[in-house]
Amino acid sequence: MGMPGGLEFLIVSVIPLLLLGIYIYILIDILKSEFDGANKLIWLIVVFVLPFVGAILYYFIGRKQKIQKSN
Repeated sequence: MGMPGGLEFLIVSVIPLLLLGIYIYILIDILKSEFDGANKLIWLIVVFVLPFVGAILYYFIGRKQKIQKSN
């Protein structure tokens, strides 16, 4: 065992930080957005119970459910 090389460093530190950043971005997006009914609560529960799968589902499905603000 020695010091980790470039690929090991990438796998162990950079990729988890990137995934954490995406997860936090999704949570902030849910909290700042407006939804019909209880959709906000449902998406928060989905993302907390299934962290990364829930974030992917929200990205592809949930963002379309947001109430669009008219200018």
